[in-house]
Amino acid sequence: MKPSQIHRLLKLISLLQAGKGFNADGLAEQCRVSRRTVYRDLDVLRKSGLPLGFDESDGTYALSGPAYLPPVDFTPEEALALVVLCHELGDRDGVPFLGAARSAAIKLQGSLPRELRQQLRKVAAVVEIQPPPNNPLEGQAGVYQQLVAALAARRCVRIGYRSLFERREIETVVSPYRLLFSRRSWYVIGRSTLHRGVRTFNLARIVRIETLEDAYPLPRGFSLDRFLRNAWHLIPERGPDREVLVRFSPIVAENVAEVLWHKTQRVTFCEDGSMDFRVTVSGLNEISWWILGYADQAEVIEPPELRRLVARRVAGAAARYAAEIGATAETRNPVPSPSGRGLG
Repeated sequence: MKPSQIHRLLKLISLLQAGKGFNADGLAEQCRVSRRTVYRDLDVLRKSGLPLGFDESDGTYALSGPAYLPPVDFTPEEALALVVLCHELGDRDGVPFLGAARSAAIKLQGSLPRELRQQLRKVAAVVEIQPPPNNPLEGQAGVYQQLVAALAARRCVRIGYRSLFERREIETVVSPYRLLFSRRSWYVIGRSTLHRGVRTFNLARIVRIETLEDAYPLPRGFSLDRFLRNAWHLIPERGPDREVLVRFSPIVAENVAEVLWHKTQRVTFCEDGSMDFRVTVSGLNEISWWILGYADQAEVIEPPELRRLVARRVAGAAARYAAEIGATAETRNPVPSPSGRGLG
C-alpha cells in the first residue's frame, strides 16, 4: 500500500466519523481524487471491518458504530509512535493507571486499514521501551480517579496520609493543584491545611480520601516550575539555591555526562578523563543520595556542607559494614605468623 493511499484512508475515516455525512462526490472532492478511487477506498475500509453505513435516502456514507479516536492527518510514522507509546507505557509494567492508553492504541489499530494495521504490528513488535522501576500502586486506582475528578471540579479532598517526615499517619485537607508522575510514582501537589502551604503527597501513602464540597481557586501564576524551583527531584528546600560541584572519575564520567539529570547541569572534562559536574539546586539532601549511588567514583568538591553530609553518610555505611571491611583487609594483608623456631 502506497503512503498516499494510507494518508487518504486515514482522512476518509476522519470525514466519515465526523457525523456530517458525505456522498461519493463530496468525499472525492475532500480527498481530491475521482469517484472511482473513493469507491475503491470505501471498499477497503469496509473489508477492514469498519462499520461503514450508507443512507439510501440522501446517498451519504458514515461510520455507524461507536466513536473512534479521530485519526486526523495521521501519517504512518505518527500512528506508529502513538501505538508504541500507548502499548509500552500503558502496559502493566509501564506508568500506573494508564491502561486506558493501551486500550486507545488497540482502538486506533482497529480503525486503520488492514494493510497498515499489519504493518504497524510488525514494526511495533520490534520496538520496546523499558521505563525505570516504578511503584505499581496496587489498590490506589480509586484514589487516582478521585483526585482526577477533584482536580477537574476544583474540589478539596480530605486525606489520611502515612507521612515519612512526621513518621505517623496524618490527616489534612488538600486543594489539589497538579497530578505528577515522576520517575517511580504518582504524586499530588496542592495546598495542605495542616502544613499551611503547598506540599507533595505520594499516592502510595494515601490511606483514605474523601472529596469535599468545598471549592478552591487555583492560585494565579501557579506552575510546577515555580513550585519545584531547582529541586533535584521533588522536594525544594528553604533558603537560596546552592551551586554544587561533583568530580566523577574517568570510569563513570562519560556515562554521567550522557544523561540530562537536571535542567541546570554543566559538565567539563578534565585532562585526566575525569569530569566536573556542576548544577544549581534548591536543597542538598536529594542530590546527596544520587551522589552516594556512585560510591567512590564521585567526590563532592563544593559546597562544604554537601561534602560533610556525604561524608557522614559514607561513614555510617562503613560502620555498618565494618566487619566485612576488616575481613577484606586481613585477606589482602595477612598478619605475619610468628617464627617457627623452637616449636616441636
